[in-house]
Amino acid sequence: DFIIIKEKAESPVYIYIKDKDVQIFDAASLWGKDSFETEERIRDTHNDRRIRVASIGPAGENLVRYACVNIDLYRQAARGGVGAVMGSKNLKAIAVRGSGFIDVHDPDKFDRYVEEAYNAIETDKNLYTMRRWGTGRSVAWSSSQSLYPTKNYQSATFRGAEKLSGEEMERKIWIKRKACFGCPIHCGHLAVIRGNSKYSGSVVEGVEYETTALLGADCGIDDLEAVTYANMLCDKLGLDTLSTGGTIAWAMECYERGLITDEETSGLELKFGNNEAMIKMIEAIAYRKELGNILAEGVKKASEKIGGKEFAMHVKGLELPGWAIRAAPSMGLAYATADRGGCHQRAWPISYDLGSKTPDGKILERFSTEGKVYPTKYQQDVTASLYSLIACDFATGTIGIDKYINLLNAATGWSYNKEEFIKTGERIWNLIRLYNIREGLGKKDDNLPERIHNDPLPEGVAKGKRLPKKDFDKMLSMYYALRGWDENGVPKKETLEKLGLNDVIKKIF
Repeated sequence: DFIIIKEKAESPVYIYIKDKDVQIFDAASLWGKDSFETEERIRDTHNDRRIRVASIGPAGENLVRYACVNIDLYRQAARGGVGAVMGSKNLKAIAVRGSGFIDVHDPDKFDRYVEEAYNAIETDKNLYTMRRWGTGRSVAWSSSQSLYPTKNYQSATFRGAEKLSGEEMERKIWIKRKACFGCPIHCGHLAVIRGNSKYSGSVVEGVEYETTALLGADCGIDDLEAVTYANMLCDKLGLDTLSTGGTIAWAMECYERGLITDEETSGLELKFGNNEAMIKMIEAIAYRKELGNILAEGVKKASEKIGGKEFAMHVKGLELPGWAIRAAPSMGLAYATADRGGCHQRAWPISYDLGSKTPDGKILERFSTEGKVYPTKYQQDVTASLYSLIACDFATGTIGIDKYINLLNAATGWSYNKEEFIKTGERIWNLIRLYNIREGLGKKDDNLPERIHNDPLPEGVAKGKRLPKKDFDKMLSMYYALRGWDENGVPKKETLEKLGLNDVIKKIF
């Protein structure tokens, strides 16, 4: 089920859905409020603490291009600016309260498969560190492997990584574990800044790996309390922590290179490692104040105005996430070909770069581009299908595709097999590609920042490594061929026929 929201309200509103009853309420009193207060006020208005709320903060209202939607305080639909889309419609929030049940085709079989999946997670020793430290378990390791973006991707090794690690969070800020509904992993953590610092009292869920990378290392900051506070501020104001951190990191490099002046920062020293400068810029971006008004457009558009395109770290206008790619060629291909731009969630083939067996049983050389195309495409297709099930990244490796297919078939009465499941993901990927082409995106946008091609890593285990443009272009051509696309990245007619997209063919050919 889904909701389609068309047009724009004349004044701020929120939608309240209770079972099958849908109402639209005036939100004038909520406009300008942060996401945390908005959620609380909506629950108070309807006298129901079990209402679920998806809301925007001031960043969404002000159409910041990377504004997020905040959900139940501590979860976000963050990448790509969906918060700005809601803001453009004068839609402050969507609140939902349901009391029904979801019927499945074969309840007994479904319950048995759920128990199998649950037991697989409970007995997987590899998930111990995920339970204990969440995504923060990867911080120190990532830096040791030259994968942790540092100072606007100038480096991939951060000397302060240990200070931002899950182990450090466990010692200093976490008070309890949290889980998504029904999940036995419990990889989330509620964090509180204690003591008498200027950040004391801040509460947030996390801090997740990606946020430590972009608001931490990428900005040259190793102060865990400052990063935690910045995380909370982004959540309240409705900002994607990744794009916010990436944009501020780019601005810091611009400042240090003289492209942004003291006059433009109103005297703020926007240097790497300056905690207070980062925090003040978060507020300036959310409210589009002074320099923040330019940075609210993201690094692509900001670099077109200020300069610094050669170190603007984005793909298709989306700021890069927290996995550096000069030492991980397959991840570079995944970023370049991702439908929404620089995204680590459409595929995460770094594991193959680092020695895991590929789907066809091969072990690949880390820094080479050889053999990296097929596993990247495979992950993209599988992930597209899994995301259609609303499946979790962290459980997938343990549960496995076959168990998910069993669950799908028991729930629906369908008879999917693994080949059909992967083909569904391929069909999704081709449909999205056609949509992007219709909107003006194409081969010219399947690229990587110049820094990735031209600037060797200055330190760490991958010192001297980069991803030369000619090697990347070769991978991209092989990727297009493997997908059944032409040399310009357009799906061929026979590819669409094979995928059963005949209705689409009629509109294109």
